[in-house]
Amino acid sequence: MNVVPLVRDVHALDSKIPHAETHFDLVVIGAGHAGTTAAIAAAQTGASVLLIDEHPVPGGQIGTDVPYFFGGRATAAVQQSGRMLEQVFGTNPDLEEAFELGVDVRLGTIAWGLYVNGPAMRVLPQPLLGIADGDGAMMVGFDRLMLATGARDVVLGFPGWNQPGVMGAQGFAALATRYEALASRRIVILGSGALGLETAQLALAHGIEVAAIVEVADTVQGPTARAAQVRATGIPIHLGTTIAATKSGIDGVEGVTLAPLHASPEKAGAQVRSVDGGGQHPTSNPIDTGPRPSPGGNSRIDLVCDTIVLAIGATPATELLDAAGTRQTETITLIGDAAIATRPDPAYLQAWATALAEYAAPDTIVCQCEDVTRADLIGVQPPHYLDRPHAMAARSLSSLLNDGPAHPDQIKRLTRAGMGQCQGRRCRDQVACLLAEQQHVSLSAVPVASYRAPVRPIPLRVLADWQERGDMAAGWDVWFGIPTQWTPYAMIGTPEEAEHVAGLGGNMHV
Repeated sequence: MNVVPLVRDVHALDSKIPHAETHFDLVVIGAGHAGTTAAIAAAQTGASVLLIDEHPVPGGQIGTDVPYFFGGRATAAVQQSGRMLEQVFGTNPDLEEAFELGVDVRLGTIAWGLYVNGPAMRVLPQPLLGIADGDGAMMVGFDRLMLATGARDVVLGFPGWNQPGVMGAQGFAALATRYEALASRRIVILGSGALGLETAQLALAHGIEVAAIVEVADTVQGPTARAAQVRATGIPIHLGTTIAATKSGIDGVEGVTLAPLHASPEKAGAQVRSVDGGGQHPTSNPIDTGPRPSPGGNSRIDLVCDTIVLAIGATPATELLDAAGTRQTETITLIGDAAIATRPDPAYLQAWATALAEYAAPDTIVCQCEDVTRADLIGVQPPHYLDRPHAMAARSLSSLLNDGPAHPDQIKRLTRAGMGQCQGRRCRDQVACLLAEQQHVSLSAVPVASYRAPVRPIPLRVLADWQERGDMAAGWDVWFGIPTQWTPYAMIGTPEEAEHVAGLGGNMHV
């Protein structure tokens, strides 16, 4: 008996889905301690395991501040791929055990897209993960997926932050430890929570001088014991203080000017008294009483430094889940810092944003990639490299709010803030804070801008190298053909097609 194979509809969506090129029982994203430990444990049970990590990050990508805010303070050592690979192995000896157990370890490999069935997708035969390295991209199928992707820095801008020498605490730690390629010599740290205090201790351990820790609240926000350790080193902690200006030179930051908040430090402290997120533990212990500019609002402090480290807080790096429109499930789980890192309390974050904006001029940059300023964002204007017709120039955020609350995704489409090569990592939180301020609402009422795949920059030559199957290549004329675009494919080649085109006119008929 001859079996006639089922003929699939080449025009249907399910024939356009790429098949998984390989399949694993478990895929782990992130080869830090948590990810490597999970991969080893699974391999010991006999499971097939893929362990990927985007480190070592290519030197060129470090310049785009992805995945961390590296801030132009990497040495030329990051351009040596062999050395970078050795550094990654040297800082995580467990990778050798994973290799010996048969784990498929792929370093320098990014996870750029996750695809699962849900409200917007119902035709996948299995969940798929898009990965890529410098040579090519592929789709991987899996039974289980663990994200050990860590956390990213919360970034807020201030006058002069858009120059080399302003970086995030995660980028600072990565360059100092994993890569040993940090060019900083004297730093100022913004934030006195656990992250800021840890950054100070890390800097001292690597021979880097800490000129000061700056905090907008009236108390140190980190654990009392760690604060005492930092104070014992002689590092000054300036409370109720913000940045008024930065001094720039040929290599970027050369100094910073600190100034007291116009609002009283007590008021700023009251806003964050209940903070418990992001490793911050407020306390009223006398040890938290630190130096601050003298009352009156006229005293300023000039400090020499080559780096300003943003250690205000971190947030879980879960953009893969966000872009896929999903959350943790029995199949997909978060582990390590991706699971336990806590985003800073909205009130604390807004207090920082307000304090840093006190001395920010309208032309202060919000989005570095697209050169969008505070004035552009409040005016809902595109970047200056694009034309601004009269009707566009006349609009503003206030006019936009007449139609309801503004969403960061809406602002992104209208101003391009968040569309650049760092994919919003440096401006996402700033936009949300600015919208909260302008709408006179709590930051918790403003959603954070969404992510879209690819969540990591990928050269087009890598994605373009994919080879489509025959059934994937067939039938695209129905979707993108001209003049038949948007014509129901059942009408193509029939008398109804001509009537359809003639009735609607043009070549964009539906």
